[in-house]
Amino acid sequence: MSKSYKMKNELRSDSEVTLTNYMTGSGGADDTSPADDTSSTSTLDVIGLTNLANSDLNLSNKNKKVLVPNNTTNALFNNNNNNNHTHHPLHQLHHLHHHHLHRPCDRAVSWNAVNGHSALSSSCDSIAVALPELEKSGTDEARCSRRGLHHSGVGAVAGGGDGSNAGGGDDGSGSRSAVHWVAKRARRGCTRKLLHKRVPILSWLPQYTSRAAISDMVAGVTVGLTVIPQAIAYANVAGLPPRYGLYSAFMACFVYTIFGSCKDSPVGPTAIAAILTRENLHDLGPEFAVLLCFLSGCVELVMGILQLGFLIDFISGPVSVGFTSAAAIIIATTQIKDVLGLSFPGSKFLDVWEQLFEHISETRLWDTLLGFICMAILLLLRKAKDIPVGPEGTKIQKAVSQFLWFISTARNILVVVVCAVMAYLFEVHGSQPFVLTGVVKPGLPPFHPPPFSAQVGNHTYNFLEMVSNLGSATFVVPLLAILENIALAKVFAEGKAIDATQEMLSIGMCNILSSFVSSMPVSGALSRGAVNHASGVETTFGGVYTGILVILSLQFFTPYFYYIPKTSLAAVIIAAVVFMVEFHVVKPMWRTKKLDLIPAFATFLSCLFIRLELGIVIGIGINVLFLLYASARPSVRVEKALSSSGCEYLLITPDRSLVFPSVEYVRNVVSKAGMKQGSSYVPVVIDSRHIQGADFTAAKGIKSLIEDFVKRNQPILFYNLKPSIVEIFQGVQPKDFKYCRNESELNELLRGKQRRATVA
Repeated sequence: MSKSYKMKNELRSDSEVTLTNYMTGSGGADDTSPADDTSSTSTLDVIGLTNLANSDLNLSNKNKKVLVPNNTTNALFNNNNNNNHTHHPLHQLHHLHHHHLHRPCDRAVSWNAVNGHSALSSSCDSIAVALPELEKSGTDEARCSRRGLHHSGVGAVAGGGDGSNAGGGDDGSGSRSAVHWVAKRARRGCTRKLLHKRVPILSWLPQYTSRAAISDMVAGVTVGLTVIPQAIAYANVAGLPPRYGLYSAFMACFVYTIFGSCKDSPVGPTAIAAILTRENLHDLGPEFAVLLCFLSGCVELVMGILQLGFLIDFISGPVSVGFTSAAAIIIATTQIKDVLGLSFPGSKFLDVWEQLFEHISETRLWDTLLGFICMAILLLLRKAKDIPVGPEGTKIQKAVSQFLWFISTARNILVVVVCAVMAYLFEVHGSQPFVLTGVVKPGLPPFHPPPFSAQVGNHTYNFLEMVSNLGSATFVVPLLAILENIALAKVFAEGKAIDATQEMLSIGMCNILSSFVSSMPVSGALSRGAVNHASGVETTFGGVYTGILVILSLQFFTPYFYYIPKTSLAAVIIAAVVFMVEFHVVKPMWRTKKLDLIPAFATFLSCLFIRLELGIVIGIGINVLFLLYASARPSVRVEKALSSSGCEYLLITPDRSLVFPSVEYVRNVVSKAGMKQGSSYVPVVIDSRHIQGADFTAAKGIKSLIEDFVKRNQPILFYNLKPSIVEIFQGVQPKDFKYCRNESELNELLRGKQRRATVA
């Protein structure tokens, strides 16, 4: 039985199609007669080959079929009318493969075969080959890809091997193609521009000047004097020994210098990260805090690689306000016991206040006095930089202003040092009126991977058990760290765009490498960022000086940390976090949108009385519910209108896109308006100017809506409908779907409807 092929609407039998005659262009004896037996017909469709459209196919040589673009004929086979030698098709195919192996693809070829034959669909200007002899062995497939010609079985036969190696030939070509794709992507990713974007130090270091170095040194030292007492205090907030706060304050400075994109962001321990660490440690030990730091860095790094910064957008302003305010109150609450000189376990808001009332009789007088005096001094020194000094413009005025600014900026270290000296003098004279920090382990921490197992009491926790105990903190802590750092970067961006992806990558690297020096989770601190900015920092190199100062304090000054009164550290924390309570935003929320107070207060109360991470999830959930409700219940405006031709109609305008939650609601509103206000006969025009998108459910709903109007013989028209939305609606094939693009078309349709109604 002969087989026939359809080429450009001409039937050719399989005995008429030959590789050699097609390539040479010699005439055939019977090149237009259709085949008699069409019971087994295959179809060859050639798309996008303009040269082939004008070419002629010469036919001979039974059971061999090849389709080759016209522009490859002379280059490959070099045959002409004077050359009577006919190449074997397999040799020609082998030659064809080697010629086109690395040829780029720029056109489309489509080969649709029936009756069990293979199918080829490719987007390259290459070659489609079918040899019926190979169909019996199941190796009749030839494929064209970006790298050239890939075929199964043919390579093995052409190369002299058996059919068993056919798959190997294709796999080899596929692997070469995969390697080429990977190499191409790698070359595209390894550009100088991208390298400077992901390693920002490479862009500013060649232009680094001595003036910038001096500015960075002043800012770095100033931030270092601020972070040392804060780090010790934040370790206390996190429920860790003081040295872990200092361990968290130097490695991130060096890493962020290389990868950071915001010059004002000093990365280190923060109040938010500390309180979240405390709430999720469950008194299990520092090893869990270090592992949390490592896992937080991994999550942040993955979020940066996958560009998941949009997740931060789901934390709205009211939710953020409620969270930070609740966190500040919890932090201050945990420090009150140190101000009063008390010692008892507990970190929950209600638990701490309950314990305070139980142990209030044990309050230490001197600790309480020193704590409140320190808080008063810190708050006064905070305002010292704002004291006006005149006359302006003189050298004395500038010197005094600079001195007051330095005193205000370095107030934390000054208060802590004065209190430590005072406690030391009392100790020398045989008196100890204050509760002291105690021994701080001297020296730098060893550099080793974070612990993936921990011994707590008689139980050894493996990695999975440690992660299970940390729970949701492995996601909440990095998410809030990113939020905190991006918020800081926006404050000091000065109108410049913030690269959220780079910030996620840099914070992730900071946490991962900091975990190798026994750090707790770190992020950018807004209070120290303000100090950094006010100090005139020029680049992220200021962090190097901060890190060096912390290292020096660990190496040489830890013996003196013994004399720091705990009440002075608690005063430092309370004086810092009291300004994080943002009750002042309640009034603007009330004036703008009162509904925003619901997620704000829900987050605040949930964080305060349940858990911080659960509170922020509740706040986000309420916001998402608001968004879903707004999506499911769009505003639909209904009004009667009169066209320029005098036709009365009902104009209905939805205020947003049609998606599946809102379809039934919009359908009901339009139907009721059509029956009540339109009296079931007035034409209804849906102004679709605000409909930017729709889905399948919306299309089905519109189809049902049109059917409802058709049943009661009431016209319904769509106006200002975008072409993309028209295609979506037409995809479900609605009956009597009428739409108009402009006002003249609308008037014409309304006049037509009115004439038909009058005739009826």
